[in-house]
Amino acid sequence: MQTELNKVIAALREFYAHEGFLFEKDLGERAITHRFAVYLERQFSGWTVDCNYDRLGERTLHLPHGTIISTDDHLGKSIYPDVVVHQREIPNNLLTVEIRKASNHTPVEHDQHKLMALTDPHIWFAYWIGVLLVLAKHNVTMSEVYVGGIVDRPLSLWFATRLKEIGLGTAH
Repeated sequence: MQTELNKVIAALREFYAHEGFLFEKDLGERAITHRFAVYLERQFSGWTVDCNYDRLGERTLHLPHGTIISTDDHLGKSIYPDVVVHQREIPNNLLTVEIRKASNHTPVEHDQHKLMALTDPHIWFAYWIGVLLVLAKHNVTMSEVYVGGIVDRPLSLWFATRLKEIGLGTAH
C-alpha cells in the first residue's frame, strides 16, 4: 500500500508545484479535485482516474439503505467519490480520494464516513485504499488513510510523516 500512497504523494507534490493559482483565487473544491486528478493520473499507468464516478460496471453506485451517507446528489451529499483510481470494466477499485479545502468549515465527518463506506470490504464496490486530504494553500493540513472500512492509524501516520518530510505536511 505504501507504493500506491507514494504515488499520491508524488501527485500532491506536482499539484502544489503547479496549481497555486487555484488557492490564490479561492476556487472551489471541484476545480481543485479535478486538477489533482490530472496529476494523480500520471502516477497510475494502466489505471483510469475519474472524478465523481458513479458507476461500477453497469450498476449505479449506491450504499445500502440505513447507512448514514445520503445518496441524494441534489443536496451535494452523494456517495460519489471525489477521485477514484480504478479499472472501469472489470470493475477493479484501487484507490478513492476525498479532497477538502482547509477553509471548508462543514464537518469533516461526512467525508470520513464516506471513506469508511467506500473501503468497507462487506460492500460490493469496496476500494482497496481510501485517502482523505485537507488542502491549504501551501500544504496538506490533515490526512487519513482508510483500509477495510476503518482509519488505518499506522498508514495514516506514515503518510503524514512522508508529507511532512517533503514539506507538504503539518504536525499530525
